[in-house]
Amino acid sequence: MSMKQLNTLYKYEKNNEKSAAQALQQADFDHQQNLQRLTSVGEYRLEYMKRLAQRSKEGIDSATYSHFHAFVAKLDHAAEQVEIAIKQSKALAEQKKMQWLKQRQKVQAVEILREKQLKIAQIKADKREQIMFDEIATQQFIRRNCL
Repeated sequence: MSMKQLNTLYKYEKNNEKSAAQALQQADFDHQQNLQRLTSVGEYRLEYMKRLAQRSKEGIDSATYSHFHAFVAKLDHAAEQVEIAIKQSKALAEQKKMQWLKQRQKVQAVEILREKQLKIAQIKADKREQIMFDEIATQQFIRRNCL
């Protein structure tokens, strides 16, 4: 494979790695957002329960209590839904991480190939240079001895 082809492949794989990294970053961000949502729902539920306890001390009718209880049930359901979303977002983040790692390995493999090609090219160039210097030295030796 020529250096031009390797460079093209390297750019292609590097772009894929960048895309995979961005997808991983977005998945991690979504997971963090879901964790924050769960915390917010939990805090709101706790605050609402404190209000219910305070109002219960003052005395509330059964309709108001039912309303409070129904709302707490909705908050519990919302928390369950967020927990499902957390599991899904965590699984997606893990999947994106694995995809990024595989792509990173591809990039590293192409980098190794490029380095090997560069070393081979450098060895060839060094040999050509040595042959050229040997030829110059031979010519100088012949000129000195012929004069």
